[in-house]
Amino acid sequence: MSEGIPRATLEKARALCELAESRGIALVAAESCTGGLLSSLLTDLKGVSHVFERGFVVYSKDAKCDLLGIDRALVDNCGAVSRETAHAMARGAMRRSPADVGVAITGFAGPAGDDDEEGLVHLCSFRKLDGGDSRLKHREEHFGAIGRDGVRARAVDVALDMMIDAIGVDAAKKEQDHRG
Repeated sequence: MSEGIPRATLEKARALCELAESRGIALVAAESCTGGLLSSLLTDLKGVSHVFERGFVVYSKDAKCDLLGIDRALVDNCGAVSRETAHAMARGAMRRSPADVGVAITGFAGPAGDDDEEGLVHLCSFRKLDGGDSRLKHREEHFGAIGRDGVRARAVDVALDMMIDAIGVDAAKKEQDHRG
């Protein structure tokens, strides 16, 4: 298993994969500051890791643009760590993967530069919906100067929550649509 990850996060990762498996949903991650930690965690899970379709580790600005098709002007103008870039990363992962649910993570794990806030992380989840539509949800977290490992672990935990929410909300909506 992934060393240094809290037991509750490991259990949450397993719950996500079991939920995705029960609904026939494939998962994808686009990671910057977490450097593939979420992808590693999801592929470590015996018996359910097959729901993880792919991961993009896009640590640099060039990687974000090359692998996810993000416009360089957006990254340059808004910053690699921004709501806009997190949204663009999620959209890029959605376009470049057949997965149904995913998350993008970009942030400053620390230590940060002079104008950067250590522990600032932007996350954006998505859920592909019927008819080619999608639902994106953004979260901005301020974890503070808790160290690189702490920021990365907390970001992964929030990302798991967001992916579970993306699956659950869609399932609840479909059930309500069938009743209504």
